[in-house]
Amino acid sequence: MSTNKNILSSDVEIKGSLKFSNDLIIDGRIEGEVTSDGSLTVGENALVIGEIRTKSVIVFGRVQGNITVTDRCELKSNAIQEGDIVAGTMAIEEGASFSGRSSVGKSAVANAQAKKAAAQA
Repeated sequence: MSTNKNILSSDVEIKGSLKFSNDLIIDGRIEGEVTSDGSLTVGENALVIGEIRTKSVIVFGRVQGNITVTDRCELKSNAIQEGDIVAGTMAIEEGASFSGRSSVGKSAVANAQAKKAAAQA
């Protein structure tokens, strides 16, 4: 199993869907859906505009869109999250900004996955 982390630096800007494996650190700007079975870190300088669907996510920067993770979602002290969160577990540090609804727990993740599957059928 690889422990390599891929990095998109602060001068990178992507418009469109982004898919990756393992771990990714984004410190740039992404407009579109981010999908992975791995872990995502949204860096301090990052702006993600769109849906995030990963195994886990740590947000230091700004996300404008819904987050759905099977494991853990962490909003660090300078994070700004504008959108709903569905996660197995969630941690929000003091100072983080969160505007949206949250559903936390295994049943919340299972319900979100069932809705997605039904929408694709």
